[in-house]
Amino acid sequence: MSIEVQIQKNFGSFRLDVSFAAGNEVLALLGGSGCGKSMTLRCIAGIVKPDAGRIIVDGVTFFDSEKKIDLSPQERRVGLLFQNYALFNNMTVAENLMAGVRERLPKREKRALTEPFLKAFHLSGLENRLPRELSGGQQQRVALARILIGKPRILMLDEPFSALDSYLKWEMELELRRTLAGFSGTTILVSHSRDEVYRMAGQVCVIDHGTSEPVQTVRELFEHPATHAAALLSGCKNYARCEKRGADTVHVTDWDLTLRCGRPVPAETRLLGVRRHFVHPTKETGENTFSCTVVQVIDDVFSTIVLLRPDGAGEGAAYPLLELEMGKQEWSAQNLKEGGRLRVAIAPADILLLR
Repeated sequence: MSIEVQIQKNFGSFRLDVSFAAGNEVLALLGGSGCGKSMTLRCIAGIVKPDAGRIIVDGVTFFDSEKKIDLSPQERRVGLLFQNYALFNNMTVAENLMAGVRERLPKREKRALTEPFLKAFHLSGLENRLPRELSGGQQQRVALARILIGKPRILMLDEPFSALDSYLKWEMELELRRTLAGFSGTTILVSHSRDEVYRMAGQVCVIDHGTSEPVQTVRELFEHPATHAAALLSGCKNYARCEKRGADTVHVTDWDLTLRCGRPVPAETRLLGVRRHFVHPTKETGENTFSCTVVQVIDDVFSTIVLLRPDGAGEGAAYPLLELEMGKQEWSAQNLKEGGRLRVAIAPADILLLR
């Protein structure tokens, strides 16, 4: 199966303009709150009509503004798992699953169709329970079973773990991974969590303020993000304004120093990014090393985070601080407190060049 999406929708103060494609895989739509991720799913499902563009799923045109095609949600046959699972509260588990059967069949035949799903989703014995009598994980399994019993062309998950505490979230993620392993079609996962995306998806499309970036592999997003928005969503904490100074060097204007990047610097580079754990204390004075003042030391759960101010960071610096993260014992060995001096090194390969 496959999906091709190229749509625009003007909401006045907000404009949605997204374009992506995927095959038999898990594609993540990654972005902050209000960026248009969930709205994109609603457009695919037929709940919201785009102003222009087209949506094609498994060779079937769901929407095409030029050809005047706009299938109803029922005709599209998509499976959309909402954040709250949207179970029918007055129906039992078995009745919820039967409601997912699209064919007009006698009740006895619908009930027979649910049996394999009750077993596959470990719901046997819970057939007569109401949703309020189920755990969060059980509710999720019922919702997924109800979707898959309807033989959807595509499965779409709208931040399925957003309202859960960390322990339950992990348990349900494990269950969802097992479910997705048995689904042969395209899955679109909407998330604002880089960790969820890293663990569950193979491809990712970053959406920033309604506009999509090109689809890339999850590995590419974390190792070579191309934009500030992508780097932020991948978890990078350190940024500084910079200018191309040579074929493979940049002048960091916020810190008044020059760094070698070990590769050609694109002309459109405006920012550099560095992940916390790639900033290393050093006693060397060679390439890509510079001195800083320790501004603040933060004791985290399993590590120490240190806020540094490079010596060249002036009053007008947009990004005057540099964050370092290391093991607690490693930092303790530095024997430094706030106000102390520390020299650090950044390897050329660890510098992110961003536009």
